[in-house]
Amino acid sequence: MIACEVQARESTELAAQQLKRAFLSEQIARNLQPLVMHSDNGAPMKGATMLVTMQNLCVVPSFSRLRVSNDNAYAESLFRTAKYCPNWPEKPFASLEEARMWVQQFTRWFNDEHRHSRLKYVTPNQRHRGEAPTILARRHALYQEARSRHPERWSSKTRNWELEPVVRLNPERNEPRLESKAAA
Repeated sequence: MIACEVQARESTELAAQQLKRAFLSEQIARNLQPLVMHSDNGAPMKGATMLVTMQNLCVVPSFSRLRVSNDNAYAESLFRTAKYCPNWPEKPFASLEEARMWVQQFTRWFNDEHRHSRLKYVTPNQRHRGEAPTILARRHALYQEARSRHPERWSSKTRNWELEPVVRLNPERNEPRLESKAAA
C-alpha cells in the first residue's frame, strides 16, 4: 500500500493529487509496460481529472464490475486485515486528524510489520525493496536443515518458499491478464 489518505470529502481532484504523490514518492517513471490501477466505480475514480491524470502518468484504469463489491481480492484482504488488526479502534474517530493518524499508523504496520501469507510471510516493503528472495532462501535452508536433522517430523516436502514473480488481479482463463509487480 503506497498511497493511503483520509480526506474530509471525496473528489476526483483529491484522488488525482494522491495518485501524483504516489508516483513521486515511489519515483515511478513512464514504463514501457503501462501500470494498471484497479478501483471501484465511484465518481472520484472515474472523473475527468482522475482519468486525465492516469493518462498523463501512463496508468491504465481498471474498474470493479458493476454491483460486485468483492472482485479485488487484494483490496478485500486489506480491508479484512484493517478490521482485524490489533489496534482497530473500538469507538468512532473523534476527529479527522485522529482518523488520519490511525490510517498512517496502520499503513506503517501493514507495510513494515504484517507478514502476508500471499507474499510467503514477508512484509510488502521487504518484497518491494527486493529483500524477499534472500529472506525466503534463508527460510528454505532452515527448513531443509530441520528436515535433515529430524526426517520423522516430515511426511512430505517442506513448505514452498518460492515467491511468485508477478501478481495477477482476477485472472480469467484463456484471457490476457492484467499484470503488475507486487508491492502490496
